[in-house]
Amino acid sequence: MTTELRMLICSVVLGFVHIIAASHAASLQRGYRWTASARDDAVAPLIGVAGRLGRALRNFSETFPLFAALVFAAQTIGRHTALTEYGTVLYFVARLIYLPLYAFGVPLIRSLVWNVAALGMGLMLVALVWA
Repeated sequence: MTTELRMLICSVVLGFVHIIAASHAASLQRGYRWTASARDDAVAPLIGVAGRLGRALRNFSETFPLFAALVFAAQTIGRHTALTEYGTVLYFVARLIYLPLYAFGVPLIRSLVWNVAALGMGLMLVALVWA
């Protein structure tokens, strides 16, 4: 199995961690009856850690499809270079660090870490386009 596929699988697991963390935090704030309900009624926005975990999940959900597409493209054309490997590792490690930074409300550093994940995807794109 390639490094790129390993990082994709690790990122899928990280996605599940995002979903579980955000879901439980929302349930703790709104109650498990709300969680089990149809959720038809309007509710106040989540605040604190629950709100940050929800936003972190949305952010992950925005970048993950792009990352997955890049990994699948590399697999499809058989392009496995240092750039694709480093890119996938950078993406995964940065996204792994990003979650607790967002949960604890750490500003600036969190944004820098997001940029590292974006750089990882950029490296993969460069490897796919210019190699």
